[in-house]
Amino acid sequence: MKRIILLLCFIASVSVAFAQNSKTITFSKTELQNRIKGGWAGQTIGVTFGGPMEFKYNGTIINEYQPVPWYDGYLKKTMLENPGLYDDLYMDLTFVEVFEREGLDAPVASHAKAYANAGYALWHANQVGRNNILNGMMPPASGYWENNPHADCIDYQIECDFAGLMSPAMPNAASKISDKIGHIMNYGDGYYGGVYLGACYTLAFVSKDIRYIVQEALKTIPKESNYYKCIADVIKWHKMYPNDWKKTWYEIQNKWSQDIGCPDGVFAPFNIDATINSAYVVVGLLYGNGDFTKTMEITTRCGQDADCNPSSAGGILGTMLGYDAIPAYWKMGLKEAESIDFKYTSTSLNKVYEVGFQQALQNIERNGGKVLKESVIIPLQTPVAVKYEKSFENTYPVDRKYVYQSLKDEYTFDFEGTGFVVKGETAKWASTSTFQFEMEVWVDGKLFETAKLPTSFTTRRHELTWKYLLTKGKHTVKLKLLNPSTEHDCRMTDILIYNDQPNGAANETVFRFGQPVRK
Repeated sequence: MKRIILLLCFIASVSVAFAQNSKTITFSKTELQNRIKGGWAGQTIGVTFGGPMEFKYNGTIINEYQPVPWYDGYLKKTMLENPGLYDDLYMDLTFVEVFEREGLDAPVASHAKAYANAGYALWHANQVGRNNILNGMMPPASGYWENNPHADCIDYQIECDFAGLMSPAMPNAASKISDKIGHIMNYGDGYYGGVYLGACYTLAFVSKDIRYIVQEALKTIPKESNYYKCIADVIKWHKMYPNDWKKTWYEIQNKWSQDIGCPDGVFAPFNIDATINSAYVVVGLLYGNGDFTKTMEITTRCGQDADCNPSSAGGILGTMLGYDAIPAYWKMGLKEAESIDFKYTSTSLNKVYEVGFQQALQNIERNGGKVLKESVIIPLQTPVAVKYEKSFENTYPVDRKYVYQSLKDEYTFDFEGTGFVVKGETAKWASTSTFQFEMEVWVDGKLFETAKLPTSFTTRRHELTWKYLLTKGKHTVKLKLLNPSTEHDCRMTDILIYNDQPNGAANETVFRFGQPVRK
């Protein structure tokens, strides 16, 4: 009797057949496509809404008196006039288009080369991964933290939507896709951001209980990871402060706001780390509690990556509600925008609604489901944790030296610790120059690498050079520019020093630039 009652209740609420102890879930094709459309539309709405707030409020809440624009025609206007905002979409669509060309068994090399050679500008883990690939370092090495200082950044988290949308009710199938594509540019907690939010998408097809979705999806993440611990904290704090999202925000800020990886985020309020930005997505989902407007407002007002986060939240919620149930207010002007190809792609929303649906049907069949004339039977998967991996193991930023000078020939610095990152710039925005600097990097008298430093913005190296996991102690680094140019500038900005313990962990000298500096 209990099964029958549960079955009838669920059919009434979501128009699908599902029993608590059953092994499949059945959708009509119309309803399944409606949910997939809702996911793509929801993330497009979210990134458009949050766009003006992106990284303008770092380490602080966006207060209610700060208006965020939304009006009829805004979607189309933004897509045409600010196409670079939609990296959440055109990165997703790059992988969708590879699947469309080569099928679901397309090798990871095809995905890697497609995005590495695309015309769009990238940053952080995506750009380092791209540069690695263009220089012959293929995934998963391209995303591994020793080769990618941005391995824990948000990049795959904002690109995982396609994996979830093509794996309805199948979180482990989504994880399998993410294992392949997410390691192109990320590792560790950065990779987990995509696994977790991808799982949230898959479970949004199964339940209309946001609390269930965010809790169940967490089973895909290893419990020993910081990512798991942070999201578990958010769920706990929501239970403690169910009516005050700001209290949870302050708890997150107090415990999880220190980034040790991203060279742009250490010693700075800027934080593009996947862990804390995922936390903001979960805050928006939990406190929004199925209300699209509240979810958009809260997720955006958490700050930091305030366009990507509402994009993720909007996509997950749009999947749960379905396209037809997204409030009309949020779909103002959407019809006029749905036929526009996202820049750098040959795909519009209208096209991905259909292509995404067809790819989901293929993925369902290959995972044991059945596609019938009018309905789809999908195997329900119990989430399983992916493998444990950790970036920046025993590696902590301990200080920064501001340089701000051009490298004309040679530059030498000394430090005490276990690693370094030399930040700098060789490419101006929108530059398409074909010139490429070459720079030898000598560590303790031995040639570490001859770095290639493009002056084209799309192919640039995000940092000039870096090295972790050196033997703890004193080190000397010499940078030698092999081909100085009067037309281009190889500018060093600052140098980050790393050690095997955070500052304050031991009373010892941790780095030296000419003079010893003690803790």
